[in-house]
Order: sequence, then C-alpha cells, then structure tokens
Amino acid sequence: MYEHVAVADTVRVVARDAQGCVLLVEDDFYLQQRRMLHLPGGGTDSEPPAVAGRRELAEETGVVAERMEHLATLDSLPGATAARLHLFVATGLTAATGARVGDATEAGMTAAWWPVQEAVTAARTGVITDAASVVGLLLAAAAPPSPSASE
Repeated sequence: MYEHVAVADTVRVVARDAQGCVLLVEDDFYLQQRRMLHLPGGGTDSEPPAVAGRRELAEETGVVAERMEHLATLDSLPGATAARLHLFVATGLTAATGARVGDATEAGMTAAWWPVQEAVTAARTGVITDAASVVGLLLAAAAPPSPSASE
C-alpha cells in the first residue's frame, strides 16, 4: 500500500514582457515559515491548465496575458502525488482594470518585474527555491522565443 496526497494539478506562469523582464511574486509560505520568491501560479481548481494559469496570473499580479504558450508538463512529486505541474509562458501583457483580486491567503503578496537573467541567477543561486519556479525560469530562458511571443 502506498501513501499519497490527492491534490489538484498546479500551474506556474513565466510572464515575460517586451523588455526582457519576468514577473515574480513574493509571499509567505506557512510550511517553510518564510517569504518566498516565485512565479505566479497555484492550483488548477479543475480548470484547464491554461485557463487556471491566466486566472492565477491576474489574481496574483493584476496582469492579463493575451497569449499563453505551453512550456512543459511535469510530474513534480511522482512518489507522493499524481498531481502534475503545468508551466506556461505568458506574453502580450497588460494591466487588468481594477485591483488585484487574490484571496485572503494572498493578502501580503507582492509582485515585481525582474530582468530575466537576474531571475535565472536567483534560481541558480538559491534565492528562488520553489522548484516549479526554478524549472520554469530555466526552461523559459533556454527556449527560443516563439514567433507569436513578440510584442
């Protein structure tokens, strides 16, 4: 018999602007007992992953993406859960009208634009320790820009 955790799939979004910056958020994580820097994202809540990625990006940052490009789908903890991680690159970014609509658990969340190479360095040096964010940043930085990603 195996013990496992049943949770929804998750998403992380590499929101990339025309100036070569990515949007990172910082939030308190209860289990780690500290603030962590990471890519916007969260649970899919039974939505298709791209829809959940758009929702999470808007909720956590107030930014809306015109385009969502699938980057990868990973089994982040195959020995503990069947939940999968879906990574996207978001482009064609605009500020949403109105305030950020995150829930009470995101009340202290902040968002900031980082030059992509600084974000990659943060992932490589342990400043960013969220595994989904590290993988998303490294994959997005290594991927050639898609023709539709130009803004």
